[in-house]
Amino acid sequence: MTLTERMAYIRGLAEGLDLDESKNEVKVLKAMMELLDDMAEAVTDLGELYDEMTEVVDEIDEDLANLEEDLYDDECDCCSGDCDCGCHDDDDCDCDCVYYEVTCPKCDETINVDEDLLLEGEVQCPVCGEILEFDFSDLDLDGCCCDDCLDEE
Repeated sequence: MTLTERMAYIRGLAEGLDLDESKNEVKVLKAMMELLDDMAEAVTDLGELYDEMTEVVDEIDEDLANLEEDLYDDECDCCSGDCDCGCHDDDDCDCDCVYYEVTCPKCDETINVDEDLLLEGEVQCPVCGEILEFDFSDLDLDGCCCDDCLDEE
């Protein structure tokens, strides 16, 4: 039973008592019933507005999810292009992604940095904003056979 239905039931009970309207107690009861009636109507209106807002928020959430999918899922960050490597879903990446764990000296947060970003020489900590610099000048690359190292020689 809704609030307005319950209030109508209470009003019917009160009218069935055939109370003397000239008595102060009856005037108070009548005023309380009018107040409860107004409150029940206000709560019902709020419930309807809440339902409407819930529908709008659900639509906004769906639109936002579509935008996020369009914006973030177009390219695979590890492969620099469209792929189905599955690395967005779990840690089992089918492509040749190489990640290194780097600990920020300022906030002690450990972050994963891919090889390409590491070779750029610096990265910004996503937690505190500290610039982390990587210097590879003292490395002996004579025994390395990767394309990046061979290009530098």
